[in-house]
Amino acid sequence: MKTLEIINLHVNVEGKEILKGINLKVKKGEIHAIMGPNGSGKSTLASVLMGHPKYVVTKGKILVDGQDINSLSPDKRARLGLFLAFQYPQEVEGLNLSNFLFTVLKSKSEEKKMFQFTQQFKKLMDENLSLLELDKSFTERSLNYGFSGGEKKRAEIFQLLMLKPDIAILDETDSGLDIDSLKVVSKGINSLRGEDFGALVITHYQRILSYLEPDFVHVMINGKIAKSGSHDLANELEKKGYNWLSEKSNGGN
Repeated sequence: MKTLEIINLHVNVEGKEILKGINLKVKKGEIHAIMGPNGSGKSTLASVLMGHPKYVVTKGKILVDGQDINSLSPDKRARLGLFLAFQYPQEVEGLNLSNFLFTVLKSKSEEKKMFQFTQQFKKLMDENLSLLELDKSFTERSLNYGFSGGEKKRAEIFQLLMLKPDIAILDETDSGLDIDSLKVVSKGINSLRGEDFGALVITHYQRILSYLEPDFVHVMINGKIAKSGSHDLANELEKKGYNWLSEKSNGGN
């Protein structure tokens, strides 16, 4: 079973330590959520997991099925089954979304007959567009170019549905979404739920978790995981906020 394991991870950005000893294990079939206040290190963790060169791992390991991936480039991490939905998706003018996904999936496919692959691709694309309540013209636009905030987040989940990674890292996918868009995005994520899919959902708020109902919730404060628990922990945070956990963060994981 595909497993993403983080062991005593310490990370610096421009000489400042941001992550201070993170330990976490995410398996396929599990949905984990990381919550925490601004500046706690949540988005840093997402970037480090996918190999952003800005972040320097000073100690610890990131393992995928026991393989240390610290030295691997983002594309090689993706080939191992990881996927990152960005908090702020980049606009890429001239890169057609449909062509982009077709090329990526074709490179992963073992199908030898182009016609058969093309038919399967179109069918999968239509199904996922319908699920996310998107028009077919959506895929003929440049990737995220001119998209609204909500469209960019749906585009991220559309890519997730098309690529079907083993483990997805969703960095504040719910930020900036109205309630209707939040429901649609959550529906898309939930459609993948099962033994072949795992996810690490990073968020400030409980509201998306009420739709996803994660198996585990972790609270990150000051670069450490201050507390872990079930979905009930998210409800507790909604009532109490994060301040009551601040002292715990000084005592390690």
